[in-house]
Amino acid sequence: MSTTNLDTPNDFFESKVLGHPAGLFVLFFTEMWERFSYYGMRALLVLFLTSSLTDINPGWGWPREQALAIYGSYTGLAYLTPILGGYIADRIIGYRWAVLVGALLMTLGHLSMAMEFHQAFMYLGLGLLVIGNGFFKPNMTSVLSQMYKKHSDKKDGAYTIFYMGVNSGAFLGMLLCGYIGESPDWGWSWGFGLAGIFMFIGMLQFYFTQGIFGEIGLKPLKNQVEEGSDNLEESSRNPFSTFDSIVIALISVIGLAWIINDPVSKITSANLFNFKVGTLDGSNFMIMIALALFLFILVKRISQYTPVLRDKMIAVIVLAFITIFFWASFEQAGGSMTIFAKDYTQRVLSGDSKIIFNVVNTLITVVPLIIISYVLFKLFAKTFAKYALGNLILASGFVLIWGIVIYMLSNQYNEVKSEVPATWFGILNSLFIISLAPIVSKLWESKYNPSATMKNGFGMILLGIGFGALAYGSSSIPQGAAVAAVSMIWLILAYLFHTLGELFISPVGLSYVSKLVPGRMIAIMFGIWYLAIAIGNKIAGTMGGKIDEITSKYSMTTFFLIFTLIPIGIGLLVMMLSPIMKKLMHGVK
Repeated sequence: MSTTNLDTPNDFFESKVLGHPAGLFVLFFTEMWERFSYYGMRALLVLFLTSSLTDINPGWGWPREQALAIYGSYTGLAYLTPILGGYIADRIIGYRWAVLVGALLMTLGHLSMAMEFHQAFMYLGLGLLVIGNGFFKPNMTSVLSQMYKKHSDKKDGAYTIFYMGVNSGAFLGMLLCGYIGESPDWGWSWGFGLAGIFMFIGMLQFYFTQGIFGEIGLKPLKNQVEEGSDNLEESSRNPFSTFDSIVIALISVIGLAWIINDPVSKITSANLFNFKVGTLDGSNFMIMIALALFLFILVKRISQYTPVLRDKMIAVIVLAFITIFFWASFEQAGGSMTIFAKDYTQRVLSGDSKIIFNVVNTLITVVPLIIISYVLFKLFAKTFAKYALGNLILASGFVLIWGIVIYMLSNQYNEVKSEVPATWFGILNSLFIISLAPIVSKLWESKYNPSATMKNGFGMILLGIGFGALAYGSSSIPQGAAVAAVSMIWLILAYLFHTLGELFISPVGLSYVSKLVPGRMIAIMFGIWYLAIAIGNKIAGTMGGKIDEITSKYSMTTFFLIFTLIPIGIGLLVMMLSPIMKKLMHGVK
């Protein structure tokens, strides 16, 4: 394996691509392939599980509630395992080996998902993907952070480029895996398998090019003191007691058992919590016990800090609480909104509508791919001589991408009628993020930059407006209807407002965690933050699973009104609490 003498972060800037070290773009493309695989598989999961056994592209014909229970547990666990994966990398194997282990496990997970002939392979695949994601997700950013340790002035630009890699991968994954998986000429296995192929390419590219990082990420950095930490004496004088550790372990066991038991109890006759306490069933009783213990340990811990630090931690917890409701609604994208796209949206186009769609789809696919290919060419110019094999592997991925894109577009142009894949709507989120993020970023840098609380409030209201568009658009669907043909404009509007809401809430959340708590407490508070996201994802699956029950008793409009009124109500409440939150933050902006 080729290595360099780039032992210090400063040396990375000797070989630059577009003003940044070439190593950033190795991370960019590795992350791009991982997000390609994650979102490509996620786009197909619920559709595959719920598609009828008699469809032209048959799935497993599961009830929507069961499919969304699986979806919610998978996405929820995907946000919990990075806490453990980051811990193992920090203390045992280092960032780079963690990335490679995670990539290998995810490759095997996608391969297992492609074996759709038996349910055991799906469960095995999802398990491998969850564990692999835990190793991969936190440690890519750890390598990036170490590279820019002495160049904090360039960090914002680096993370912006990296974020583009994330969204480029998500965009291409949903577009291409979705197209191949939904196509009766190929089928679900090919869609899942395509996700695995690109994860494998990403793993090989990273392995054969990792020498560009010098010593970064090879070994855990022991006894490291966080730079820029303040109030260290406050954060270090409150160690976890044995009692605290026991309670946290108990909460973790109950929570994990509940997340796994939820889909298992719906799909099979097995139920770990098959009992009742009064009117509560065992599952609800146990999760309420876990919630009560969590609140108890949280209050106990916070009360032991100094007043100022305690106030700041309360502010973080309030923001995390908002995050739960945000993700519980936002993650309907991979669940109920995907079902709405498949069964209730007019997706068959002909005549002028088909021509317009083909032109738009060509532009939004080819233009970003040309830009990314240009970045690839610039990386080749700087690194091919030393890392030829890694670059050739990366190039092979792009040859395959271009081949699939040309195949997809030529088919769409040659068809008399064009059916827009249900997964296509999922790409709108990434497309809108890439388009709107620079504008929102400029707003944050201007004199009109609102406070964290106001950003969260506006974000929740925008999210609710998106669901309001779906509620209005679905008003013509009869009660209990299994299929309909609503205009796709309502889904497009929903994704637009949801993306705006995401830009107001998601990127600024972790930033405020880092600003409000001392450096040595960041890991703990990030853990709480990811826990909030995990809970939100699980609630998303549970609530989305009620779509049939609510639409049969009431209407599709009623279902989406729930996700309209709750976010808007929370948004308004949060904005009213802004003066209190400002006091809790003690001047942090």
